[in-house]
Amino acid sequence: MTTTASTTTASATGAPVADARALGLAHYAARGVLEQVLARHGITFQQQIALRAAVTGDAPQTSDDLVAQVRASLKADPAAIRTTLDELLAGQLLVTDGTRLRATDAGRELLAAVGAETAPISARVWGGIPAEDLAAAGRVLAMVTERANTELAALTG
Repeated sequence: MTTTASTTTASATGAPVADARALGLAHYAARGVLEQVLARHGITFQQQIALRAAVTGDAPQTSDDLVAQVRASLKADPAAIRTTLDELLAGQLLVTDGTRLRATDAGRELLAAVGAETAPISARVWGGIPAEDLAAAGRVLAMVTERANTELAALTG
């Protein structure tokens, strides 16, 4: 297997080998689909990630908690994440509850609508992939994520 800036060659069996480029292409293809759906609902990718973090929490969280969660997922700038939270507050998808933020019914309904719209797309994308292949891919992706997070932490000190 050799990799250059623009091409990835297949393994001895002819199957493509996972590498950073293949991972990036898969990520951006899937994200492109999701962003099309999100745009129809008037929400950005980062807004959806932040809103999901608020919805899936066991209790309302502080803005610092949400910033930390979104940053852990997206590696985004904390100031940009705070702007995203402000946008969600302005759009009445989040509300303040004392010192905490919680999703509104509208925010929950929006995520449910996006989920309903993306579910059949996800089924078409993921359907038919053997369980053992998904398990192997999951193990590899978890390892790549852990290693990349370690490298990022070293770079950002």
